[in-house]
Amino acid sequence: MSEPSDFRTGPLLEVEGVDVVYGHGSARRHALRGATFHLNAGEKIGIIGETGSGKSTLARAILGLVKPSTGQVRLDGRLLTQLNAKQWRVLRRRGSLQYIFQDPLRSMDPDVTVAETLAEPLLIRGIARSAVERRIHEYLRQVNLDPDVLRRYPGELSGGQRQRVAIARALITEPRLLILDEPVSALDSANRVQVLQLLGRQRSSDVGMLFISHDLGSVAGLTDRIVVMSQGEIVEIGSTRSVTNNPQHPYTQLLVGSAPTLASGAFERRRRDLLRAELQNT
Repeated sequence: MSEPSDFRTGPLLEVEGVDVVYGHGSARRHALRGATFHLNAGEKIGIIGETGSGKSTLARAILGLVKPSTGQVRLDGRLLTQLNAKQWRVLRRRGSLQYIFQDPLRSMDPDVTVAETLAEPLLIRGIARSAVERRIHEYLRQVNLDPDVLRRYPGELSGGQRQRVAIARALITEPRLLILDEPVSALDSANRVQVLQLLGRQRSSDVGMLFISHDLGSVAGLTDRIVVMSQGEIVEIGSTRSVTNNPQHPYTQLLVGSAPTLASGAFERRRRDLLRAELQNT
């Protein structure tokens, strides 16, 4: 399946013919079949599909948490699907790949302050503590959090604050690839809008982002391209504008038709709102 793109930097992430099979014998089940797409440096792609469509399995295959039965995954040209456990530990230690959970509490130690949470990945990499403190405050500003949160614990934060801390911790290592798994689905409407605007302002020529969501409307205003998944397969890939305005696959047509934020020009309004918020914060 061809994927036209305006990005000139070449692929950051390449996924080629990836299959993931669970079970054996009569219980054998394809969770992912022939997944193929690429992500360029600085590009944002939405991975969209219903529960069970294979989008989370795709993320786990990219992160090395499940081993593909066939196919290859490359990051910056490096073949991830051939890394052993030790090589994966080194790669994760560097912070080259970061993953943001739907519920950030899953990835935070409840007995560790926000300051310690943000410092840990930097100290592991051997960065001097004085430089760590400067970087923490820099990324707190990026996610619009007051320094007062540094002495607090995850349980003392609101859902929106916790997700902002999770975003800051993911970005603070300056990753090459950032995967966000339903980053706003657990938030109330006010926090959802704020976090989406925050993510929309993250612009970098280096970081590639994958947004995993069942809700096309939530990520349409943030992404450059959309990958649509159904029953373990990629059924459509295209620019966000073309997928939302002229969906080709029947399943994509169903998604677009059921997303109220894409109706009556709301998609274009969301684009303009995010751009306006970005300009106001530059």
